Amino acid sequence: MNTSTAALTAPDRFEAQVDRHLLSTVGVAPADASHSDIMHAVAQVAREALSRRWVASDATDRKARARRVCYLSMEFLIGRTLGNALAALGMEGEAAAAARQHAASFEDVAGAELDAALGNGGLGRLAACFLDSMATLGLPSFGYGIRYEYGMFAQAIAGGRQVEHPDPWVEDGTPWEFPRQAVAYPVRFGGWVEHPESPAAAPVWRHAGQVSAKAYDMVIPGHGTERVSTLRLWKAVAPAQIDLHAFNSGDYQRAAEYKNQFENISWVLYPNDSTPAGRELRLRQEYFFTSASIQDIVARHLAEHGRLDNLAEQVAIHLNDTHPAIGVAELMRLLVDEQRLPWAEAWALTRQVFSYTNHTLMPEALETWPVALIQHVLPRHLEIIFRINHEFLVTAAKARPGDDAFLRRLSLIDESGERRVRMAHLAVVGSHKVNGVSALHSRLLVETIFADFAALWPERFINITNGVTPRRWLAQANPGLAGLLDRTIGDGWRLHLEQLSKLAPHAADAAFRREFLAVKHANKVRLADHIRTATRVVVDPDSLFDVQVKRIHEYKRQLLNVLQIVARYQAMLAEPDRDWVPRTAIFAGKAASSYAMAKNIIRLINDVGAVVNHDSRLRGRLKVVFVPNYGVSVAEVIMPGADVSEQISTAGTEASGTGNMKLAMNGALTVGTDDGANIEIRENVGDDNIFIFGLKTPEVEATRAAGYQPLRIYESNPKLKAVLDAIAGGTFSPEEPARYRGLVDSLLWGGDHYLLLADFDAYCEAQARVDALYRDRDAWARKAIANVAGMGMFSSDRTIAEYAREVWRLPTDR
Repeated sequence: MNTSTAALTAPDRFEAQVDRHLLSTVGVAPADASHSDIMHAVAQVAREALSRRWVASDATDRKARARRVCYLSMEFLIGRTLGNALAALGMEGEAAAAARQHAASFEDVAGAELDAALGNGGLGRLAACFLDSMATLGLPSFGYGIRYEYGMFAQAIAGGRQVEHPDPWVEDGTPWEFPRQAVAYPVRFGGWVEHPESPAAAPVWRHAGQVSAKAYDMVIPGHGTERVSTLRLWKAVAPAQIDLHAFNSGDYQRAAEYKNQFENISWVLYPNDSTPAGRELRLRQEYFFTSASIQDIVARHLAEHGRLDNLAEQVAIHLNDTHPAIGVAELMRLLVDEQRLPWAEAWALTRQVFSYTNHTLMPEALETWPVALIQHVLPRHLEIIFRINHEFLVTAAKARPGDDAFLRRLSLIDESGERRVRMAHLAVVGSHKVNGVSALHSRLLVETIFADFAALWPERFINITNGVTPRRWLAQANPGLAGLLDRTIGDGWRLHLEQLSKLAPHAADAAFRREFLAVKHANKVRLADHIRTATRVVVDPDSLFDVQVKRIHEYKRQLLNVLQIVARYQAMLAEPDRDWVPRTAIFAGKAASSYAMAKNIIRLINDVGAVVNHDSRLRGRLKVVFVPNYGVSVAEVIMPGADVSEQISTAGTEASGTGNMKLAMNGALTVGTDDGANIEIRENVGDDNIFIFGLKTPEVEATRAAGYQPLRIYESNPKLKAVLDAIAGGTFSPEEPARYRGLVDSLLWGGDHYLLLADFDAYCEAQARVDALYRDRDAWARKAIANVAGMGMFSSDRTIAEYAREVWRLPTDR
């Protein structure tokens, strides 16, 4: 060993490695390196260290012939990787020193990394947390999804409207993916099925088109362990890149047509499904990644075991929502048609391999596909689904002879109008366990949408409440609070979040409360800086930061929040000298490209903000901002700076929520309905430390059953009437007075399906209680600390440990 090298300190070695990668990998002189260059070089150092762990983990699993869990999800919203990777490796200090060596802050270097555009909302953020916990708990695991080239879209706001731009996050490459050139599978579409005369011969699917699914791996590091997990993403590649004859003939458009026809499968998350072509593309996407993933799982199993009869003993495949539910039919196709297993044996294996998480109670949100579309795209799978359905209904009929209505409700095929395949039913029938994601949600599952299935198989349905990773959503997002926790209760909470309960006694310590509030204020200053940069609106960090950040959807009731903001605005104008608590209402979230109402709500938020923020009579005491392009990195700035967490979905509609957990974990007080995991948060932080309002689930049902009349509420409530009249009359859209007439009419005359008007008064009263408490900063601090201290059960480590024990049958220390 060179003695001078041996004498180097660890930071010197790290900095030398960064400089080496700047030269050899990035191709720039270290003195000339940009923030992006440094980010790529630091990432390469971390990548090398993670690769060693990765190879070792894989070798250990193969040698042990370990049972693996394979988690199939359309979304994995992992955000930026650099900070998480360095934290897992314990290299944060060395990386910061290397950045300083190049006259840069680590924040600037880390900020040069683009978010991985692999998801949109809570489904993807949950899946990312789960992968982190699988690795941290040492579970042999794979995540499977699609390598979207453009994600969903990058959101901008122009003239108050959502504007959608491509999000080419891999255009310049990413240091975190490993192309697996040798791993590719054919995925076929269309055509017809031939049935040989011999009953022993398998049906033959004569497909009309084929695309190659090529694997790109990303490493998911565990924390406090050498274990890493794999996120395997599939890119669609056409079997022939271009039609060379057409190209040489000068027909350049047709030359590329064949390539684009297939490769568009992995271009964009959730293509606009308001057209027949968009719906077909979405079905192709779901089948594409599911087929490639299951082919990969079967191939790996055969390579390690050489037989399939033990497949269920060695593999657990988990369906994250219904997007991969076609996997039930695909595994049957592979086992019966390609591996030639008898149908009964294949079906027994399939039902033991799969498990399914449901994420919605709303029947209209449960995925279904027209039989005709599946016949067109996946003809063999439709045959398999029909056979599964026939055999299932024969069995179900024995439980209730002569009850045809029971069988119609259970059927995998909805015959009530256009014949459609019910994907949630396929997932339930094809799985050995089905779980909801909060206590209320899981109870309602077996009482409502899956009541008939639960009557047949009560043991199949369980609850596993969601959780989030404290590494990303507290340690990384909120280093100020994380450092305060470390100094106060030790750092064990990072791997054992239940240790946050040790914080509770410190709420009585005035010095600790001052430190806690100082951390919160610093986070609010950071958030105010981001708001000014992103929206050009200046907000006061001393004002109450009221945050509602999530996918824009009617049931999440961003519109209810707007109504109370307008009511506050009108009250402030009526009583300008009253001692109003300064408040900043912060919204963020994307509306699906085809969701006109959600887009209209975004426009209304921005229009209200444009009026309120420039009204000098308010003296800056009320601001409304919409932060564009919400994603993981934006959330990491917003969550630590929030004072109030808005979780106001109509009771009985939100399955769980995870934003509610992240915000409370960072010291925000929840204003929410008794819905989803809000209930469990309330139980853990205490009724006095949360603001619950509005109708509960049974009351929602009773209100609707009694013939809910929103117009009567409007006519009898002067405060609410003034709000709706102002919106409908053009107060916030003077250049187009009728802009929101239809939106208001949808509440008054369209039934107000999500009961905004019914909950309006209770919501305003809850906000008044928030104001009263915020005036007493000491009392507020006590309750915010109680929220942090009560969040121990909401770690995704706890969630994954429950999955491992109760669903996947995998050993874990937790």
